[in-house]
Order: sequence, then structure tokens, then C-alpha cells
Amino acid sequence: MAKKQEIYKCDICGNIVEVLHSGDGQLVCCGEDMKLFEAKTADEGKEKHVPVIEPSGEGVTVKVGSNPHPMEEKHYIEWIEITDGDIVCKQYLKPGQSPEAIFKSIKTGVTAREYCNVHGLWKS
Repeated sequence: MAKKQEIYKCDICGNIVEVLHSGDGQLVCCGEDMKLFEAKTADEGKEKHVPVIEPSGEGVTVKVGSNPHPMEEKHYIEWIEITDGDIVCKQYLKPGQSPEAIFKSIKTGVTAREYCNVHGLWKS
């Protein structure tokens, strides 16, 4: 059963989907079951992935890692998302950009998660 806001990836073609509405079926792509990403919460290795939420004058800033995450063509943060109950805000990033996002008019008390194209899904 796929649950709301879960992230799945096809190991064959690389498609990634986020569930918007829970359902009883199994998510399938390229004839195979899609892999559910379990969000990691503790950094491993030299790259830091856990989102860091900082209040700012405009709202909140989410930075990826206590040390800035690489933003190279082959290794980068694809998106950063914050959630406050049923309110979800997402910002997509590209290689060369800073691994952070500013969410205006958002109060503190939110949770954040991000997706690294090499190391998967992470949350605060």
C-alpha cells in the first residue's frame, strides 16, 4: 500500500514518484515494483545530507548538511521540501546552485527533507 508523501524510484529507468493520495495498489514501473525510499536521518561519511532548518527574517532557510553538500553535475541535491501539516512546499535545485532553499512566510516548527541524486532521501 502506497502512503501519502512516500517517494518511490524505478531501478530500471530512474523514474521517481511521490504519492499524492494513498491507495491499496503496488507502484510498478518498467514491469517491476518500484523501490520505496526510507528517509535517512543521520549523516554518514564525509558528505552531509541531513537538512538544517534556520529561521530567517523572511521565513525559514533550509540548508543541506552542516557542511555544504556538493552541487556537481554527477552529484547534487535535486530538491528540498518543507512540510507543516498538510502544507508542503518544494524547491527544485540544479548543479552549480547553492544547496539551500528559502521558504518565505513559513513559520518555524516545520520538518524538512531533501533528495540527493546519489545518496537518496534525507529528513530532519
